[in-house]
Amino acid sequence: MHGPAPELRLLAAAVVVGVVQLVWATVAARAQGGMKWAAGPRDEPMPVTGGAARLERSFRNFMETFPLHAAVVIVAYLAAKLSDLTLWGGALYVVGRAFHPIFYLVAIPYLRTFAWFVAFAGTVMVTTAIFL
Repeated sequence: MHGPAPELRLLAAAVVVGVVQLVWATVAARAQGGMKWAAGPRDEPMPVTGGAARLERSFRNFMETFPLHAAVVIVAYLAAKLSDLTLWGGALYVVGRAFHPIFYLVAIPYLRTFAWFVAFAGTVMVTTAIFL
C-alpha cells in the first residue's frame, strides 16, 4: 500500500492551513472583544479592527477559494488526471494560502496579492490538467 496520492495529501494540508487561519483569526478577534462577548449570545456583531480584521478577511478569502481548489483536485483524482501539473498546482495552492494571512497581517504592500496569485495559479494548474 502506497497511501493517498500526494495531491490528496496536499489537499489535507490545505485543510490544516484553513484550520490554523480560523483559530488565528478567532483568537485575534476575541482578544479585541473579550470573553464576555465571546461567551454571550452574539446578538450584536463585534467589529474587529487592525490585524484581527485582516486575519478575518484572509480567512474569508480562504473560504472562497478552498471549495474551488478542493473540487478540481478531487475531479483530477477521480478522472485519473494526476500529473506533475496537479502536484505542483496543489503545492502552490498550499504555500500561497499559508503565506496569505501572514502577509496580510503585516500589511506589506503587494505581498498579500502575490500570495493570492500563487495560490490561484495552483488552482488554475490543477484545472488545466483535467482538460489535457
